[in-house]
Amino acid sequence: MGLIETENEKTSSVNIPIIDFSSWSSPNTTPEARLSIAKDLADACHNVGFVSIINHGVPIELLDEAFAWSKKLFDLKTEEKMLAPHPDGPTVHRGYSWPGLEKVSQVISEDVEVGEQLRAVTDCKESYEIGSESNPEQPNVWLPSHILPGFHEFMTKFYWTCNSASLEILKAIGLGMGLSDPSFVMSTLHRVTLPPAADRFSGEERMTRARYSIPYFVSPDIDAVIECMKECSSKENPVKYEPVVQREVTLPPAADRFSGEERMTRARYSIPYFVSPDIDAVIECMKECSSKENPVKYEPVVQREYRLMRAKLQYRSTEAAIAEASG
Repeated sequence: MGLIETENEKTSSVNIPIIDFSSWSSPNTTPEARLSIAKDLADACHNVGFVSIINHGVPIELLDEAFAWSKKLFDLKTEEKMLAPHPDGPTVHRGYSWPGLEKVSQVISEDVEVGEQLRAVTDCKESYEIGSESNPEQPNVWLPSHILPGFHEFMTKFYWTCNSASLEILKAIGLGMGLSDPSFVMSTLHRVTLPPAADRFSGEERMTRARYSIPYFVSPDIDAVIECMKECSSKENPVKYEPVVQREVTLPPAADRFSGEERMTRARYSIPYFVSPDIDAVIECMKECSSKENPVKYEPVVQREYRLMRAKLQYRSTEAAIAEASG
C-alpha cells in the first residue's frame, strides 16, 4: 500500500492511501492475502475517509474513452444538451443539469427560502446522471441518438463495468470490517464538468458535497479510482466510519490554469460512480458495529425517505431555474 500526499485548507498535508486491487480477484491469491487487502481498504476508510485504488478492474482504455465521451457530451450546444433535461424537482435524479440548476450543500431543511438563500452562490458545473435501466423509480433520460450517436450504448456498457468493480470493492470492505452478511446495492453514474469560468468567479465553484450514498468512486482524470466513504455509511456505522465531506475548493496546480484577459480556468471533468442501498432498504447500524460500550446512535431510516429528505433543496423547479438562467 502506497500513499499520496496532498494539501488541504486546515492541515499542511494529508496522506491518501494507495491500494493495489489487482490480486483481489486472482485465483492464485490466498485467503490471507485477500484479507490483507480488505483490511487495508477498511482501515483507509476508517482512518482517512479517502483511498486511491489502482488496478481496480475498470480498464484504463475504457476510462480514457469515458472521458472522451464526457468532453463530446459537454461540448454540445446548450439546446442539444437540453433535449435530455433533468426532470423537474428533486425526486428523479437523471439527465442533464445545467450550471445553476443543482445546489449541493450540507443544509437539511423543509424551508424553500433557505434553498433560495443557498443559491445566492451558484454551483458552477454541469452534470449528466445515468443509472440502472432496471430502476423504475429513476428512469434514465437519454439524448436522442442522432445528437450523440453511440453515447447511450457506450455509457450503458461503462455503467455495468463500473458496477462489477464497485461490488468487488464493497465485498472487500465488508471482509475488512468483519461483516458476516453481504448486502445488495444500487448505483448511479454521475458525469461532471466544471466549465471554464473567469478567475473572478472562482469562489462560485467552491462546493461542499454531502452525498447520501454508501461509498462513491471518482475517476478524476487519472488512472485510479478514488473511493470516498460517505454519510450513509456513518449512519449505518456511526463510530468506526465517520462521514467525509468532499470539498471542491482549490484549482489544480497547472501552469495552464488560466488563459485570456479574463483569466478563464480550463475545463475539468470527473466521473463519480455512486453506490447506494436498495431504495426500500432500511439503513441501520450493523450488529458488528455496536456494543454495550458503543450503543447505536441513530434511528433506522428507509433509503427512499432519506434520499428524498436530503434532496429537498438540491433541485428547484425546472421552470424557475430556466427563468433565472435565461435572464
